[in-house]
Amino acid sequence: MILAEEILEKAKKIKALLTDVDGVLTDGRIIYDSEGRELKFFHVRDGHGIKMLVSHGIEVGIITGRNSTIVEKRAKELGIRYVIQNAHDKGKIVDDFLRETKLESKEVCYIGDDIVDLPVFVKVGLTVTVPDAPMEVQKYADYITLNYPGRGAVREVCEIILRAKGIWDNIIKSYLKK
Repeated sequence: MILAEEILEKAKKIKALLTDVDGVLTDGRIIYDSEGRELKFFHVRDGHGIKMLVSHGIEVGIITGRNSTIVEKRAKELGIRYVIQNAHDKGKIVDDFLRETKLESKEVCYIGDDIVDLPVFVKVGLTVTVPDAPMEVQKYADYITLNYPGRGAVREVCEIILRAKGIWDNIIKSYLKK
């Protein structure tokens, strides 16, 4: 993967990754079973990427406009402490996150897929979207993933951050020793 120097420079500064759920961590489809229970499909590599960030001291958070017990469960599995659901003003939520964590905007990466995410794009240091996002969103993103939502897009961003920080090679070496 060859990345523009500008993306690597921004990624090197990242101390927190915030992400939307539907259309980023999932493929965007909402599925209900015959009893009305919501189902979501999460990709295991996205989860492993998040765990690698968390284990290297990078905060990960979820900001989603919907409310789902499945999101709470997945966040807990991955060690994600910051989960905001029913987020109707994502820009304000990011302002609150920056204040709470005392991070600077340039230290935060956000992955979003729709126009409701644009208020966050103007507040963070590295903005990412997915290949099937509307053109208006792609226009404001620093980076468009090669992988699709729910199919490794988040993992791709996790790897970019870890590579930019010089951590990735050590992660690979640690797996080769096992």
